[in-house]
Amino acid sequence: MKKIVFLLLFIPLFAFAESMYSPTWGFYLDLPEGYEFVHGDARDRFSFAGPGGLLFDMVIYNDRYASMPELIDDVNRRIGNRGETAAFRYRERQAALMKLIFGNFDGWGLVIELESRTGGRPPMLLALAYGPASRNDLELFHISALDSICPTAADRRYPGPVIEYSYPRGEAKSVPLAVAGVSAMIRENDATAAQTLIEREFYILQHYIDSPNWKEAWIRYYQFIYRDSYDRIATAASALARNFGWRAAFSDEEKRAFSQKVLGFVQGFRYERDLNGSDFVNLVTAITEGRGDCDSRAMLFAIVLANTNIRSAIMLSRQYSHAMGLADVTGAGARFESYETRWLVAETVANVDIGLIAQDISDPQYWLGVVFEYQDE
Repeated sequence: MKKIVFLLLFIPLFAFAESMYSPTWGFYLDLPEGYEFVHGDARDRFSFAGPGGLLFDMVIYNDRYASMPELIDDVNRRIGNRGETAAFRYRERQAALMKLIFGNFDGWGLVIELESRTGGRPPMLLALAYGPASRNDLELFHISALDSICPTAADRRYPGPVIEYSYPRGEAKSVPLAVAGVSAMIRENDATAAQTLIEREFYILQHYIDSPNWKEAWIRYYQFIYRDSYDRIATAASALARNFGWRAAFSDEEKRAFSQKVLGFVQGFRYERDLNGSDFVNLVTAITEGRGDCDSRAMLFAIVLANTNIRSAIMLSRQYSHAMGLADVTGAGARFESYETRWLVAETVANVDIGLIAQDISDPQYWLGVVFEYQDE
């Protein structure tokens, strides 16, 4: 057992990975690291170029086409695309996934309805992610780029459109959680889908190990998992919160005590690692089976707190091979400061109180913070 000491640290550690928000249309986009904006009007048209020949084009059409099939047919004709298209619905919106095979390129395309801001026909977003057909290693980059699209702010807490199409969530079933006597509704395919996304994004992350922007890639990895996981475990997180005595009228002291209960829950997990893969147990499995490594526990801690409107985050260390939770609650303890918030540290693998951190992993220069909920949300 590591020696636990009481440390007070006030260090500005946090950074946000680059992402894009359109105030005109209300969508969000978070491409893998290394893409650069190369041309377009930055309103209705955007073109990006990434490493290894990665290309990403996006256009928003408002009233130009009478239907989505008409748009797709026109795009296929103009670029000479020979790939097939599959229509589906994403969050009650029309959407379609396009296989791209044209010229010397291949990749994937996505068409999805945006939110109508005039009460008329919804605008349609077309995104094409492609690259040289000879580069088979770019496939998951294309899919990740498209899956990062959030048509609205609410979708930032919901699985992306590509993973939703590829792994329909299925029926909700009552499943026991890793707390005696507590159950919650979990959709039957959510654990498989969540783990698939984690392994996909881990594959992409490996390309940035020696990159100057490895920190930004790491942040994107965890923010992507958070987005995909939040709704999958929202009902379970609420059930846990009720079991731990959550109520909306909590005082500051009660919020800290509640956070301690959530921390104790994840501290009781079976420690598990998989060094041949992502080494991250998806949060559906973690919350139902009570197992996982430090980063799975830290993110689960953060989501349960966020579900009760307690601001939370996580912190990561490549040097220490460790992760911890962070909570915006009052009281004494080790803290990390960022964006006008002094977060209280939550060690998820040692059975210690919130606010305590081991002395031999306490050097702030070796920690990187990841914030999931922005200040203006």
